[in-house]
Amino acid sequence: MPKRVLTGTIVSDKTDKTVVVRVERRVKHPLYGKIIKRSKKYHAHDEGNEFKEGQIVRIEETRPISKLKTWRVIGTADSGAAASQAGSKAADKARAEKVEAEGAEA
Repeated sequence: MPKRVLTGTIVSDKTDKTVVVRVERRVKHPLYGKIIKRSKKYHAHDEGNEFKEGQIVRIEETRPISKLKTWRVIGTADSGAAASQAGSKAADKARAEKVEAEGAEA
């Protein structure tokens, strides 16, 4: 049986080797049909205390490690999104420089 993998935001990293991850999901209200957010907190194992509050991470289901911990952090959620944002900022800057150069020629 495959392990479940969830993505969420770390809301606490105060305990040793443990982080609390809030996972949000969007569901449709059964009566009104509006899309609403539901969230749940999971205690996840972080062996090296390397993840900090506010980071977006991926966690996977594992054997019980303690009373509350049955998840472990497998890494940050895609770093590709951060790279694509940096790339789009560079493209915006290049576009602005091109417009300035054209304005200077005229």
